[in-house]
Amino acid sequence: MDDAFFLAALFFGTAILYSSVGHAGASGYLAGMALVGLPQAVMKPTALVLNLLVASVVTVRFHRAGLVEWRTLAPFVLGSAPLAFVGGGISLPGNVYRVLVGIVLLVAAGRLLQTAIQTATTDWTVVKSPKRPRHPIVAVSVGGVIGLLAGLTGTGGGIFLTPVLVLSGWVEVRTAAGMSAAFILINSAAGLAGNVASVQSVPAAVPLWGMAVLAGGFIGSGLGSRRLGTPALRGLLAVVLLVAGAKLILVG
Repeated sequence: MDDAFFLAALFFGTAILYSSVGHAGASGYLAGMALVGLPQAVMKPTALVLNLLVASVVTVRFHRAGLVEWRTLAPFVLGSAPLAFVGGGISLPGNVYRVLVGIVLLVAAGRLLQTAIQTATTDWTVVKSPKRPRHPIVAVSVGGVIGLLAGLTGTGGGIFLTPVLVLSGWVEVRTAAGMSAAFILINSAAGLAGNVASVQSVPAAVPLWGMAVLAGGFIGSGLGSRRLGTPALRGLLAVVLLVAGAKLILVG
């Protein structure tokens, strides 16, 4: 029970930090569960359930702030949702799953460090025009790759979509955050639908964790749709992800 309350506190903080950049926190939830040694059968469905809760709140808040370009997002979702469904129904061997999730956590850590630097050096309230047009076929293909990875690992794929949108110049940074929230919501739902029976494996503490992440998501999305969060806290969470990712890859 001590682990349940520890994870509730960790998930609450994770939801605040992730939702402030348009994410739902799946990689953070996976990191926490990995640190306390929860089994693989529990980690994936639990992360997706919590992701759905937070992504719902974040999507609504960012949409109301005018930060979700649905037309731009559509081809990404067209490619990602079916493959997230397929990936959600695939149960990888334990060692493969641990390594894959470990890699995702390391990528998430890098992404958090990047946003921490952006928070300290960039004014996100300044809206910049896209640098070049998006190509629907490229967007569908990119979405498909991210969707499959999201379904396999129990994440929403936002940690991969956000940098793609920003680095390609398709949208400005805050809009990328809003679009990632909606992308995560759809992929999390598709991934969970791909293996609905897995929900039976979630721990009894999920209602407690659900309340924690909903509260965190509400706070973080309010901050993120207006301004950035604290760089130091994001850097700290990045360290947690690095430790958890390394543990999964090197130790198991």
